[in-house]
Amino acid sequence: MSPVSFKAACPDCDARFELSPSALRLAIGASRRTTFYSFTCPECGMSVRKPAGERIVELLTGGGVRTLRLHSTV
Repeated sequence: MSPVSFKAACPDCDARFELSPSALRLAIGASRRTTFYSFTCPECGMSVRKPAGERIVELLTGGGVRTLRLHSTV
């Protein structure tokens, strides 16, 4: 079985690359606006944050990406 990797792109430098699960972070909030994944671009060092819909959440959690569940303070 081959190791899991995720294709990603940097909006700052337009580089395209593959990342291991350990290079990604997933935050699951109470809404779509507060659910996102993040990584650091290996080309330019830019911190990237992108929205994560249900399918992305499913793929990332299934692939072993570390997940942080954000709790509402209301």
